Amino acid sequence: MIEDASVLQDMSEHTLGPQPGILRGQMAGSVSRESNRLAKLEEESYQSREHFSSQSDDGDWEKVESYAAGTAINGGQAANEWAGVIAFFHPFCNAGGGGERVLWAAIRATQKRWPKAVCVVYTGDHDASKATILQRVENRFNIYLHSPTIVFLYLQTRYYVLSSTYPHFTLLGQSLGSLVLAHEAFSMLVPDIFIDTMGYAFTLAFSKFFFPEIPTAAYVHYPTISTDMLGSLDAETEKGLNAGAGKGWRGKMKRTYWQMFAWMYSWAGGGIDVVMTNSSWTQAHIRSLWGPNRAKRHRSADVEVVFPPVAVEELEEAIVVNELSEEKRERVLLYVAQFRPEKNHALVMRAFSQMIHSSADEDRKTTAGSRLVLIGSVRNSEDATKVYDLRLLAHELKVKDQVEFLCDASWPEILEWLRKSWIGVNGMWNEHFGIGVVEYQAAGLICVVNDSGGPKEDIVVEYDGGPTGFHANDVSDFAENFTQALSMSSRDTLAMRHRARSSAKRFTEEAFAIRWVRQMDKLISLSVELDTSTTD
Repeated sequence: MIEDASVLQDMSEHTLGPQPGILRGQMAGSVSRESNRLAKLEEESYQSREHFSSQSDDGDWEKVESYAAGTAINGGQAANEWAGVIAFFHPFCNAGGGGERVLWAAIRATQKRWPKAVCVVYTGDHDASKATILQRVENRFNIYLHSPTIVFLYLQTRYYVLSSTYPHFTLLGQSLGSLVLAHEAFSMLVPDIFIDTMGYAFTLAFSKFFFPEIPTAAYVHYPTISTDMLGSLDAETEKGLNAGAGKGWRGKMKRTYWQMFAWMYSWAGGGIDVVMTNSSWTQAHIRSLWGPNRAKRHRSADVEVVFPPVAVEELEEAIVVNELSEEKRERVLLYVAQFRPEKNHALVMRAFSQMIHSSADEDRKTTAGSRLVLIGSVRNSEDATKVYDLRLLAHELKVKDQVEFLCDASWPEILEWLRKSWIGVNGMWNEHFGIGVVEYQAAGLICVVNDSGGPKEDIVVEYDGGPTGFHANDVSDFAENFTQALSMSSRDTLAMRHRARSSAKRFTEEAFAIRWVRQMDKLISLSVELDTSTTD
């Protein structure tokens, strides 16, 4: 097998030269051929050692044509035979969150549709080997990838995009810092197609500046700046980390800074070839921010919603929702989210404490024996500190015996908690989508979510004439809805579980793959057209 170090060594010879006008056909084309030669050698070695595991989607590799038919462009190579290099910019690919599920599901869909393509991931997780990362993908997401055609290129400058690096002007610092990572990434490899799956729009502007012919795409989970963020500066309620920060001269400076950054962000997004968002909420904001610049630069005005993939089918198979299963459920409030400040675990914990210590006797009877279980991945020391602070808060609120923390839980562990929990919670204001919320629904949990963003607009909506959960704005709202969800009659509870589960079918992995491949077709068509024009 060709080791990643060998691939990196060969690829790194194709660096950014002193003249930025190098034609893509001369540089990226040679890189593409070399990448595929190495991938082919690794593929042959891999096949000589073992057949595909029966767990690794045996039948799926035989369904390369399942999403779209291959067609030749201008007498060129059939689309399904395309054998270029697709680079995914995702510096935290081993984090284990919802954004990473999108990355790996996108690569899996790409591999099935274009099996000869090489998928490169620019990552800063240099403490994890290829085998370690792919094993984590299997354990965390139950996603099996075709190892020989995946290459990891390790970035050594990831600290330039860490929020801790910039105590002040964080948005600007991280965005400009991403340019340093982009330079390092393109110094190692200039791909045929460049895709940002983590929200670093400035890296796509970097690509267009130095290599304007390379097709680019953005999968936007959350706009870096938005009108809602600007509006939150005047808010007094639980609306983001900067709620109410617009007062006084500091507030005016912050507002001006954000407005200037919004202009820069709009310019960066104006030149991207294909733009995808994960929800209707994100789509509306990206259209507002990027639309004018895209029109000026004659880019497509389309911003497509590609809902993130959720293991809906797997959850439906693994978890039964009926009268018998109700007897096995425990009065557990489950919150699955990374331990980051914006996830607002503290709000959820305070609401849980308020519910537990309610003065109403009837409420106490309803909530007796309830527990709050927090499950999430810990990416770094900042996340670990966040968990420590939450443990202290649980002690302060006198609920430490009713709150349980599970860090970096495996998928089977999460599945078991989804099976036996009663309520699924999401406390983040303006959550971009909410994969965890869809998982709650597919598992039959009663959802109590923040009254904003994707959970409000796309997920916890009316279905089949009835509600699929509850919306809340602040601590009191959440506490009240927790109590209401626990006190509904058995009949109403089961009916809501079934409505929520039926609603979740809109967000399957297959639905994501179909939409993803449709957008990838546009990028590959651009690449094939360019190759055809440069060889004529």
